[in-house]
Amino acid sequence: MSTFDVVDLIRTKRDGGVLSDDEIRWLIDAYTAGTVGDEQMAAMAMAIFFHGLDARELPTWTTAMIETGERMDFSSLSRPTADKHSTGGVGDKITLPLAPIVAACGVAVPQLSGRGLGHTGGTLDKLEAIPGWRADLDNAAMLRQLEEVGAVICAAGSGLAPADKKLYALRDVTGTVEAIPLIASSIMSKKIAEGTGALVLDVKTGAGAFMKTRERSAELARTMVELGTAAGVTTVALVTAMDAPLGRSAGNAVEVAESVEVLAGGGPADVVELTLALAAEMLAAAGVDADPAAALASGRAMDTWRAMIRAQGGDPDAPLPTPKHVEVVTAPASGVIQSLDALAVGVAAWRLGAGRARKEDPVQAAAGVTWTAGVGDTVTRGQPLFELRTDTPERIGRAREALADAVVIGADAAEPGPVVLERIATP
Repeated sequence: MSTFDVVDLIRTKRDGGVLSDDEIRWLIDAYTAGTVGDEQMAAMAMAIFFHGLDARELPTWTTAMIETGERMDFSSLSRPTADKHSTGGVGDKITLPLAPIVAACGVAVPQLSGRGLGHTGGTLDKLEAIPGWRADLDNAAMLRQLEEVGAVICAAGSGLAPADKKLYALRDVTGTVEAIPLIASSIMSKKIAEGTGALVLDVKTGAGAFMKTRERSAELARTMVELGTAAGVTTVALVTAMDAPLGRSAGNAVEVAESVEVLAGGGPADVVELTLALAAEMLAAAGVDADPAAALASGRAMDTWRAMIRAQGGDPDAPLPTPKHVEVVTAPASGVIQSLDALAVGVAAWRLGAGRARKEDPVQAAAGVTWTAGVGDTVTRGQPLFELRTDTPERIGRAREALADAVVIGADAAEPGPVVLERIATP
């Protein structure tokens, strides 16, 4: 491979120019190997933040990141595969009921998930609230579980797109996280390397989402769908609402409990609606004609959940952790809830110990927030509205501060908005 001067490449992109395929491949390889320094890649990331990557550069950039690591192969499985990725929100426990529902319909779900950072929760943190459950599986164990159970939710191995791990950490400390080409290539390099045949993207938008506007969320969704399709993965995206949190809980054990309620045939309507919408998309993308609602109603999805938890060392019948301290926050007025701020709820859960400020921070399994009413519900002044749960009561004050203006109560009737706002697929 040719060798280039990284400063020349930075200047090209800084001035709005385009990089050749060879230049991009060399840059990603050299950065992963350490011959291009963090300060140089930080300058490149900032140049991309302002000038973007064009329709040729971005697929090359993404492929170069994939090629720094391994590619998984699920071709030995007896059933097709489909995966889901969410860009992150508050109360977003959808993966937990979704994977067993889709698996119960005959599609293998290799769900490589992450941990929470800041106000958005992490799927692995939630599942680790289940006694004995483990997130780390090697590839052989993952394949075996996919064949025998149909679903696995586990940590991604270090071998998938190692360039992304290095670049992600750099973006986090250089103010370049929000660049759509870098977000899209980060997500899709790992998902394409994962080797699934179909991928459904849940791109959140609104106050509690990474992307605050519908337009930016749709742009990110389109960019990722194009990358997946170009790589031969059947890819569909749903843009979904995240102004209000999902369900009635945000945290770790509390979200597991709510997910089990959904699998038992109950649970909040918005969680059920989004779970079934994503399940239908995953099944269609995998080419399987099945009704996810029937798998839920029959109990087959619950059976798959229990088998999935047991296969990873967990006890599906064990009591979930309970907090040492619970504080109730009451409704400040009587009337109808007009809005419930997802970001405020997420920050409160984080401050209670459900999330982390740095990747190495521990989380509390029992920490989180639950609420008794959502948008459109009538409340009476003084009735219990939130429960703040934590093992460390000194955290409660700051959590209360986060929720101070989270709820708007008025006299007007109100209805929750639609959960799914837009579907984006290749024409």
